Amino acid sequence: MRAARLNPALHPVAIVLALALVPATLDAARADSVHDVDTEHLFGFTEGSDIGGPGERELESETTGRLGKRGGRFQAVDSAVVLKLPLSERFRIAPGLSFAAYDIGVGPGLDDRRLTSLGGASVEARTRLLTRQESPFGLTLNTVVGANRIDPATGLGARGVSAEFGLLFDREIVPGQLVAGLNLVYALGQSRIDGFDAMQRASGLEVSAALSQKFAPGTFLGLEARYARAYSGTALDRFSGDAIYLGPTIYRELTDATWISFAWGVQVAGSETGMGYDQDLTNFDRHQARLRIGTHF
Repeated sequence: MRAARLNPALHPVAIVLALALVPATLDAARADSVHDVDTEHLFGFTEGSDIGGPGERELESETTGRLGKRGGRFQAVDSAVVLKLPLSERFRIAPGLSFAAYDIGVGPGLDDRRLTSLGGASVEARTRLLTRQESPFGLTLNTVVGANRIDPATGLGARGVSAEFGLLFDREIVPGQLVAGLNLVYALGQSRIDGFDAMQRASGLEVSAALSQKFAPGTFLGLEARYARAYSGTALDRFSGDAIYLGPTIYRELTDATWISFAWGVQVAGSETGMGYDQDLTNFDRHQARLRIGTHF
């Protein structure tokens, strides 16, 4: 991911963050509506603080498409199947398997490659620190550890491990109608690409914010902004570049037990160390889209 100077393009992020902190004006209605909204998947890439309760098992499919790199054809699809198991009102674990498909054309640092493969495995743990019933906002600590068989940047075979730590905030600005989310994420990982001796180490930061408005029963539409920074080294050692994404989100309840969500982000600004481009298409993608489908059982 990448870091950069403050940029006028960051204004959309600032606006969304400011809206997320607007005091709710309908607190009296909060007690009646707060339980009606499950915020976890309302926002797209940004996630809400809800984790479900004991016995509310959920099977989820998540597919992320990444399109566009500098100087070549790059199309990648990462899919994961996750089983979510709340162990209490405050804690949930979720083991998962991931799969990867790549269609890559020649470009800087890229070789022609087409493949579909098992990507790896992960375990996610979420601890709910604050609920919206007891606080003006919900807050959940998210931790994910994983093992990878594919290098996500090149599609080459690799052996790697990764970890991600996130704080997930949300707030009902208008209870049951307008919801804001804010995520702060730190990720790190290391891997050795097959056929190479050198160990690659990287880390990154991401801040994302979103608003989602109820337009019909079980249907929310929204807008999301994300700012990501990439570094070499696992401790944010050397800045590599940054990117800003903007895009729409949609969440729809299909049945009482099944839902679907979709988000699409376009890189609208960025920078790359040592380069004069107004986007970073080496560390990041031009387009990112995410489709999730989940069912409770």
